[in-house]
Amino acid sequence: MTSKTIISVSNLAKKYGDFEAVKGISFEVFEGEIFGLLGPNGAGKSTTLEIMETLREKTGGTVLVDGIDLDKDPDSIKKIIGVQLQTSGYYPGLNLSELIELFSGLYNRSVNPLELLDTVNLRDKAKAKYKELSGGQKQRFSIATTLINQPKIIFLDEPTTGLDPQARRNLWELIKDIRSKGTTVIITTHYMDEAEVLCDRVAIIDSGKIIALDPPDRLIDRLVATGFERPKEVKKANLEDVFISLTGHDLRTEH
Repeated sequence: MTSKTIISVSNLAKKYGDFEAVKGISFEVFEGEIFGLLGPNGAGKSTTLEIMETLREKTGGTVLVDGIDLDKDPDSIKKIIGVQLQTSGYYPGLNLSELIELFSGLYNRSVNPLELLDTVNLRDKAKAKYKELSGGQKQRFSIATTLINQPKIIFLDEPTTGLDPQARRNLWELIKDIRSKGTTVIITTHYMDEAEVLCDRVAIIDSGKIIALDPPDRLIDRLVATGFERPKEVKKANLEDVFISLTGHDLRTEH
């Protein structure tokens, strides 16, 4: 099966004065996959994401999104992507339904707020204000806002940072569900277990360069083939599994 390329990044570079944040990286994202950009803080992954999202100027290279050249028609790219809004974008006086109506007006789309809240398991919070939500609920609502314009691609920048294990797992299920409906997902994370569970392929970025790009299983197998062994016996579960098993079944809604 040949996968259609939906994003093509070629020789992408970004400089801030003399500092090269991104040093000529190239990669492709296939339609319908969950693609991870992994790397330590300051590696250049968020800069790369923001350039693809049309939010940050690049210094060099080319970016094509669904065949559209970023240099020639960024506005057309904006229409087919979903980007998580910063928290400051949520007007404190409006409830979740009203916020969705406001955003759908900005996108010139007609959206049923309750149906959209259903997709992220938040229908019961329709009349709540954003600030009244738990951390996991805030992230789910933030992801709901990326879906308003029915995008082909959504970008999620470290979506589970600061969440408890239950809320993280709930969010993983949501992201898989979004992908199952045909949306391409690009995610940055510094949680390796998250990338292993979610991503079809990952690009590991360090100091502005891609140092590996493959499915997680293949990267792990290659490391094991070098004779690498973990210092501790590998068990069939980890402490997070124990925590979730003891505190509630997998898709409990966090409050």
